[in-house]
Amino acid sequence: NISGALCISQAWPGMARTIYNDHKRFLETYLIPYPGFFFTGDGVYRTSEGYYQLTGRLDDIINISGHRLGTAEVEDIVNHHVAVAESAVIGYPHEIKGEGAYAFVVLKKDSGYTQETLAVELRELISKKIAKYAAPEYVQVT
Repeated sequence: NISGALCISQAWPGMARTIYNDHKRFLETYLIPYPGFFFTGDGVYRTSEGYYQLTGRLDDIINISGHRLGTAEVEDIVNHHVAVAESAVIGYPHEIKGEGAYAFVVLKKDSGYTQETLAVELRELISKKIAKYAAPEYVQVT
């Protein structure tokens, strides 16, 4: 059970080889961070059984009230809720905070949760694990 950056050790047939007119940027973004590996930009969780779960982009950052926050960090906490199968968190324009968090959640089959009950529990969970400012204002069950 470990989390980290998803890197690939061998080339594959549709792999990017450069960025048009900016090969230096391609090298700096995908090859230099982890020498000998292609850095995908994604986070990944590997279980002790060897299964992989993508946890989101490592560079997805939202800025809530001046606090830089990775969306994957919030998604990880949301995904630990007993009723949640998977989630996605995005930023949206907010008049006061600059950006707010908006969570899309897929429930596990027969979870028994309503959107309102789940939203309250997720906000409380995120407030405890990260901070109150990180709690999503909107939770949409999809």
